[in-house]
Amino acid sequence: WINTSVPILQLFFNEGDLKPAFRLNRATLVLLLQMLPLQKVHGWPQEIEVLVTLYWLACGASYRATADIFGMPLSTVCRVVHRVVNSLMGIIPKIIFLPKPQDLEVVGAGFARLAGIEAFRAAVGANDGCHVRIVPPAEPQKRCYMNRKLFPSIILQGVCDARGKFMDVYIGNVSSVHEALVLRRSPLYKNALYPPEGFFLLGDGGILPKLKVNFIFGTSQVEARYNRHHAKARNIVERAFGSLKTTWWRSIFFKLLEVRPTFAPKVIAACCTLHNICLEAGDQVDVEQEVNPEADGHPAAEDREMSGSCLQARLAVQISCPAELPEILSEHD
Repeated sequence: WINTSVPILQLFFNEGDLKPAFRLNRATLVLLLQMLPLQKVHGWPQEIEVLVTLYWLACGASYRATADIFGMPLSTVCRVVHRVVNSLMGIIPKIIFLPKPQDLEVVGAGFARLAGIEAFRAAVGANDGCHVRIVPPAEPQKRCYMNRKLFPSIILQGVCDARGKFMDVYIGNVSSVHEALVLRRSPLYKNALYPPEGFFLLGDGGILPKLKVNFIFGTSQVEARYNRHHAKARNIVERAFGSLKTTWWRSIFFKLLEVRPTFAPKVIAACCTLHNICLEAGDQVDVEQEVNPEADGHPAAEDREMSGSCLQARLAVQISCPAELPEILSEHD
């Protein structure tokens, strides 16, 4: 039985603006409902269950507060949220996926356009990460979740394309682990899934093979020019994280995610999935300021890997060299 007199549901049934309360507009909600599998034969309608979950995510409300808002039993809200989040997990392969080989040229062209120079056409992704506050398990596991700012969190690491769409996410590492090590542990890196030979990712922090970063200590014009183009191209992943944080700031990124540690990665993954769906639907939050997610700082020079450094230096030289030699120089060997 649905109590349509509940104010929050009147927004839905009376064609009201859903964006403030649910962070999705009506067209995106319809698209989401079409993507989710229909497995219910009884109980609450799927639309209501999705609205309950979106409200819980968007407003950062507790299960109890959400139950009061929708006029539902507390236990029902808890089951509904878990069911919808698990359904979102089920469609992740259709929403968050690496590009096919034939699509790499388009992805690279997007980063070349962002960087403003053709040398970045071999960039096929931008990598970044952030910390998400959680309720940690009891001791002795609790200490593993404490980050350098002394609050418990897990790490969300993502790779996006030139549009800000997530192509890969890796969630759940405890925050006491350095982000460079998190990347090494990810299936993307361990299984050499991406990028293919001849391409690279744009990153910040630790230098890894096939991962591009800024020159940290360089002061030459060549290095400064490279840094400028790199920053232009990589800014898209910071904007993607910024949009993600702005959309779900009340529940995920600026307050404690009050769920079990085993459920927290699923909630974060659901938000990343919704981010991509919103992007495809043109339903994005504008990020006015560039957002730089929390980082653990730059590694010491001895932590850098030579393969990444050489690739970076070669790209920097390529950026600073003219595409064609002046005619007067072409006359000489």
